[in-house]
Amino acid sequence: MTQTQPTRPAEQDFHADDLPVRKSVTVRARPARAFEIFTREMDTWWPRTHHIGKSPMRRVLIEERAGGRCYTEQDDGTECDWGQVLVWDPPRRFVMAWQITHDWGYEPSLAKSSEVEISFSPAADGGTQVNLVHRFFARHGVGAESMRTAVDAPNGWTGLLELFAGRANE
Repeated sequence: MTQTQPTRPAEQDFHADDLPVRKSVTVRARPARAFEIFTREMDTWWPRTHHIGKSPMRRVLIEERAGGRCYTEQDDGTECDWGQVLVWDPPRRFVMAWQITHDWGYEPSLAKSSEVEISFSPAADGGTQVNLVHRFFARHGVGAESMRTAVDAPNGWTGLLELFAGRANE
């Protein structure tokens, strides 16, 4: 009797909110410097319009450790969490929970949050290939498809990586 292995359906068989959003950019900075600009210096390139706080954003921060907060400080003195560092592996990669709902609020449950993995690999020209994968949209429930559409739009991860690259190429 021959046993057959279960097969994984082809990507086109998955519902759109199950497919990850993949973006990449190559920058002139070496991997350690690119990692630092993306994380420690995120405030130098992240747009002030991209936040979920109640008042204008003053700055964006990532705590540099697994379990660290991803948050913004607002002009009214409040702090607004929007994620959590799940993996901290400088200068190769980090993974963060995307704790933002489809209607741009805070989601406290990691089980209901998607994930963003950013990896940094040496490029042939001495720069860095930066790969971003935003995955597990189905965890957002009813807002999964709209969240995936939003982060895949030109002013989503594509635009954010362009801003990052501009800073990393200075």
